[in-house]
Amino acid sequence: MSAALARSVSSLRIPNYRRYFAGQVVSLSGNWMQIVAETWLILTLTGSGVAVGIVSGLQFLPMLLFGAWGGSIADRFDKRKLLLVTQALLAIPALLMWGATAGGVITPAMVYGLVLLRGFVTAIDNPTRQSFVIEMVGHGQLVNAVSLNSVIVHSARIVGPALAGGLIATVGVEPCFLVNASSFAVMIWALATMNRSELLSERTRGKRRGGVREALRYVASTPALAIPLGMMALVGTLGFNFPTLVPLLARFSFGGDATTYTLLFASLAAGSVVGALATGARGRTSSGLLVASAAAFGVFALLAAAAPTIALEALALAPMGAASVTFAAGVNSTLQLDADPAMRGRVMALYSVVFIGSTPIGGPITGLLAETLGPRSGLVMTAAAAFVAAIVARWAFRRAREAAASRPEAGRGRALASGSA
Repeated sequence: MSAALARSVSSLRIPNYRRYFAGQVVSLSGNWMQIVAETWLILTLTGSGVAVGIVSGLQFLPMLLFGAWGGSIADRFDKRKLLLVTQALLAIPALLMWGATAGGVITPAMVYGLVLLRGFVTAIDNPTRQSFVIEMVGHGQLVNAVSLNSVIVHSARIVGPALAGGLIATVGVEPCFLVNASSFAVMIWALATMNRSELLSERTRGKRRGGVREALRYVASTPALAIPLGMMALVGTLGFNFPTLVPLLARFSFGGDATTYTLLFASLAAGSVVGALATGARGRTSSGLLVASAAAFGVFALLAAAAPTIALEALALAPMGAASVTFAAGVNSTLQLDADPAMRGRVMALYSVVFIGSTPIGGPITGLLAETLGPRSGLVMTAAAAFVAAIVARWAFRRAREAAASRPEAGRGRALASGSA
């Protein structure tokens, strides 16, 4: 047990990544406090499931539209310096949301606008953070570090909603926004104090024409990248809409309040942490793991859709979270390891577009479906997307391996050769 745990956190031995990890824990917990608060705020202001879906979608709409260009920026500039700028800018919408809410002048339109503003900064920040990890830890520790990043994200889903739920229940939503604004200072400290001589920078300087088109052509011609990215496009759009679906389950399926919402989100996040630690201990990924985790995600989504009580719903959401993070971390690691260093920022921007940027499409679809057929229908849609992704990817990986075998000189992609699907 102790050996497995040591393997699951091995990248924390790297000082720069240890600083980054600490900064992310605080900053992402604050971010989830804000997400919970603004979701509950818009639901309180409007009482509409569609409005909840719009809020979830608007924060990621810029990622959908401009995320690939954000990756081009990440490929051209020093990622650490770029993150110092984006982290500072992300504090501004949180401060404005706090001021408007505390002043009693907040409206749905203001919530939409400030969420959208945050999304524009995130369109640059997210692909930069994704592609910066390998510069801190190198290839050998990348799968472990990506898994630990998932631990951070999903631990924040426990800590953030728990803190937000307590504050909302006692003093209201306003402090959540102020805490989030303050949390960015910790991340800025972590970035500013890194040992720059230990960073493994692989960036390509200078402006390149057609950067986004070049990235699309590159991915399309590389099955080891195109297949995982296609899986994430489908599952990310129709399955990873938890910020929209969970509050609707809490309110309308179980007649709950903010405490119920926090419980369900915490259960989902707890399972995600366990899945991330297991993936980190494994230390590698494969096509078979991607297919199996997508299929498992579908199975547990169906169980969650059928759960008759809050307790059983929480129990079903935990393994669903574990399967989802195993799948997402596997896709993330595969793309980073197989991408050419000069293209990594743009490849990870495409990952961010299909993983996060697809929410403006999937969020409103999930909200509308939940409002017309009930929140459980959103879980059924999640399961269907995961099953289709697993089935099609299994076939595509097999075809790609057969094609590679017939062209030995061109067929040595790690992701296709490792593990069977």
